[in-house]
Amino acid sequence: MELNNLKPAVGSTKNKTRKGRGPGSGKGGTSTRGHKGAKSRSGYSRKIGFEGGQMPLQRRLPKFGFNSLNRVAYKAINLSDIEALATAKSIEEITPEVLVANGLMAKGELVKILAKGALTKKVNVQANAFSAAAKAAIEAAGGQAVEVK
Repeated sequence: MELNNLKPAVGSTKNKTRKGRGPGSGKGGTSTRGHKGAKSRSGYSRKIGFEGGQMPLQRRLPKFGFNSLNRVAYKAINLSDIEALATAKSIEEITPEVLVANGLMAKGELVKILAKGALTKKVNVQANAFSAAAKAAIEAAGGQAVEVK
């Protein structure tokens, strides 16, 4: 057996159906497109959301809500996460770079520290924002809460 005499298994391949090649082929005449209408014409392409002339769903549904252009989105990190990270890696200084390196946030995200959980270790935390309760908890444990812009 060599490359020049390889063949596919018998019955595993079929010839492509050639539409529009006369009535004897069974696919002549309208070439499987039916009679009349936009789909039978050459160059037809259905627009996304088109429902045959019926009012499309995206136009029938009511519009609501508002997205502010000035919204600042923060990645929320709880004190329990900081406690776990500080004990596991024995870290005393938590910065956004440390959080990125340990997979708690993505690079370029803004981070806000929230007060869920307890903090027992003295940890200095640098973040873009703190909740009032989180800031109080960090300072009560002997650490510092520093806002970074």
